[in-house]
Amino acid sequence: MPPKRQRDQAAPKPTTPTGKPEAAGDPRARSGRYLTTSQGVRLSDTDHSLKAGPRGPTLLEDFHLREKITHFDHERIPERVVHARGAAAHGTFRAYGNAESVTKAGFLAKGRETPVFTRFSTVLGSRGSADTVRDVRGFAVKFYTEEGNFDLVGNNMPVFFIQDGIKFPDVIHAGKPQPDREIPQAQSAHDTFWDFVSLHTEATHHVIWAMSDRGIPRSYRTMEGFGVHTFRLVNAAGETSLVKFHWKPVAGVHSLVWEEAQIAAGADPDFHRRDMADGIEAGAPLEFELGLQVLPDSEDETFEGIDLLDPTKLVPEELAEVVLVGKLTLDRNPTNYFAETEQVAFHTGHLVPGIEITNDPLMQARMFSYLDTQLTRLGGPNFAQLPINCPHAAVNDNLRDGMHQTAIHQGTAAYKPNSVDGDQPEIATEGAYVHVPREVSGPKVRANPVSFDDHYSQATLFWRSMSQVEQAHIVEAYTFELSKVYEKPIRERVLGVLANVDAELCARVAAGLGLPVPDGDPARGVVPSPALSQVSTESGPIAGRVVGVVAGPGADVAGIGKLRKAVEARGAVLHVIAQIGGEVAKGRAKEVVERTFLATRSIEYDAVVVAAGVTGSDPRLTVLLQEVFRHCKVLGAWGDGAAVLEAAGIDTGAPGVVLGDTAVKPYFTELLTAVGKHRVWDRAVPAGIA
Repeated sequence: MPPKRQRDQAAPKPTTPTGKPEAAGDPRARSGRYLTTSQGVRLSDTDHSLKAGPRGPTLLEDFHLREKITHFDHERIPERVVHARGAAAHGTFRAYGNAESVTKAGFLAKGRETPVFTRFSTVLGSRGSADTVRDVRGFAVKFYTEEGNFDLVGNNMPVFFIQDGIKFPDVIHAGKPQPDREIPQAQSAHDTFWDFVSLHTEATHHVIWAMSDRGIPRSYRTMEGFGVHTFRLVNAAGETSLVKFHWKPVAGVHSLVWEEAQIAAGADPDFHRRDMADGIEAGAPLEFELGLQVLPDSEDETFEGIDLLDPTKLVPEELAEVVLVGKLTLDRNPTNYFAETEQVAFHTGHLVPGIEITNDPLMQARMFSYLDTQLTRLGGPNFAQLPINCPHAAVNDNLRDGMHQTAIHQGTAAYKPNSVDGDQPEIATEGAYVHVPREVSGPKVRANPVSFDDHYSQATLFWRSMSQVEQAHIVEAYTFELSKVYEKPIRERVLGVLANVDAELCARVAAGLGLPVPDGDPARGVVPSPALSQVSTESGPIAGRVVGVVAGPGADVAGIGKLRKAVEARGAVLHVIAQIGGEVAKGRAKEVVERTFLATRSIEYDAVVVAAGVTGSDPRLTVLLQEVFRHCKVLGAWGDGAAVLEAAGIDTGAPGVVLGDTAVKPYFTELLTAVGKHRVWDRAVPAGIA
């Protein structure tokens, strides 16, 4: 029997998790009219963190920020709340040496080679979602420097949805599958997302990036990366500069078209991770150059009227050059996905001397959130001891015990100063991380500076910097997504936002939705930034790309062998496609069939060529060729292979259809040069679609 309760003992009064009286309906439902903390304290503001003045740093005493972020960080066990689906690779970063004038960071010294581990990811989807969904991509690089680990935790877009980190749980809650049905998975095409971004118009700039081709990259190797925030650099003389980090892919910036993304999600949901792993295995590493946009560290922390503390703003490259300071080469696949890709822990607070953060209120919250997240996801405070997270520099801390402690600490004094261990370890007198002294003052407020109020002009800049075909894709993306929104007032509100970006954009989306066009007030005098467009007329490298060649009985197998040599000489891969597997042979020439019509789709290839001597027809081949043509990729044929294209309804006189009489070097050069342009947009522009 339980012991009898004494007079001086009392149990908690009957209540519910929401503070609702048990007799007042469902006790689990929300209670009360006002937004509160988990302790029932009413909140006057949940959109701004508590700062020392509107431009000051975020204060640790902001209990609402900490509670909100902490709870959000621990919503998923053990999967990451965001960026759950990722793929990664090992590599090396080699510095060019031209950054030494602006930062004392050792890994940027001339000729210095630093091991790295890079993880690419989607934001919204679970670990089981598809690679090619329309979403932001994470681009996180861990530098194992001689001065300790430095994590550059960025995205493939230079701006973000929100200006203050206190809203991060809100935007992710809005973007995640709706909680009543847990659908749609890994997509933003639903009511709650568009409700949020239309009510928080600071998201407008990032949303138009996500609705552009940047939201569906062709591969990780053809994806830009950005640090998003403005950082502060410190050189050896103690002089400071502000900086934005850029990753420029050597292979160029290219994307999928929407139909390809949909096909890939069904036919090969691992499309991006497979492309990266297969490319590395084939000897085609992923290569990126690190670029710095160095800006004056002025008192107002603005540049050309752009507030550098606002993470929804970018600095056009035409106003501030991106100086390339080193090259990242990813050339080794992980050995074990869980031990490396899943257990890697990034944190914006993993900094090295010469790099500091700024008072960007989104970044300030990330400094707390990332560390807090790892405590639950990786089981405690010792996640830095996991092999993938271990620094390649000496570690001698006074941190002790905790779950999964694998270090065997010696000595008895885990504090400083001490007399029992000879006052070891020592405090560094040189090479230490020392914050540059900066005055901080201001009233404690939940507010943003007035300069954060411009939510539209940079979205206008992005739209007007796009080519005709890119604009068509943006219109289609908005129209598709908003067509999935049930509530008409939300669709109308989004059109009201677009009316303030650009009248033509708004009108085209409204026409697709069958809704009236609202009035707006777009920014005037916006100068386009050509650097924002992906479309290029120049032919680039094709390393890691895949060329398919259609073969079969009677095909010119010797010619296929010559094409293979030409393709592989440029670091690309050739796949022979035929109706059945095995081999194709003619005379002494022989080629292995890597793909059959049944087991392949157009998304696998950057170009498809029909060899001479191929006869007959197959509906699956017809679909493949038509998809390649419709997706504006290069098609080719030599000899009578052109008849196969014609039988599939392909206009052999259209741009990007490369024909040749025989399999000779000049023909291959013309073909592969066309592949290096990624797409043949001339086929899409007249109709305005792709």
